[in-house]
Amino acid sequence: MTQRNDAALEFLLSRRSRPAKTLVAPAPTREELQPLLTAAARTPDHGKLEPWRFIVIEAAAMPRLAELTETVGQNLGKTAEDIAKARSLFDLGHLAVVVVEVQHDSPKVPAIEQSYSAGAACLALVNAALAAGWGANWLSGWASHSRQFCQEAFDLAANERIAGIVHIATEGPKPPERPRPDLAALTTWMDR
Repeated sequence: MTQRNDAALEFLLSRRSRPAKTLVAPAPTREELQPLLTAAARTPDHGKLEPWRFIVIEAAAMPRLAELTETVGQNLGKTAEDIAKARSLFDLGHLAVVVVEVQHDSPKVPAIEQSYSAGAACLALVNAALAAGWGANWLSGWASHSRQFCQEAFDLAANERIAGIVHIATEGPKPPERPRPDLAALTTWMDR
């Protein structure tokens, strides 16, 4: 058994993402972001394929992405409400990291395991940001799943898609605690 880390366990038992709309300036600098990205890159990765990469969206890029979200939303026939909600993530954003899932042809590692690894990188980044004292939230939404948006915003290749957009900045107003899952209803114990 490895050495117990009570502080880490307590953090995981009490962690809480912060809604992106409650995050305020300042956001991490490039130097402050490096250890968070390093932590995210330590995610489980069967076959060492690195089935993810990071695109950091800094504040100056947010207005272009907000405009693009509106344009693509109109092209897709999204409602004004859907467009406004998706656009607001960039209108209000200070810094975000796009975790891009990169699918590799592999006889050993199925595509689904590569998707799981990209998702794990998203969660690792959120947890690293929270542990470092920042507010963070992992989001996606219709724009993240639009091929047009992904291509025009981030020039994603055919084997790439967005696993998540992790917004990171200073924690604003603390949100109320939300109901948590009923662990007993979700857990099956097998003793034989």
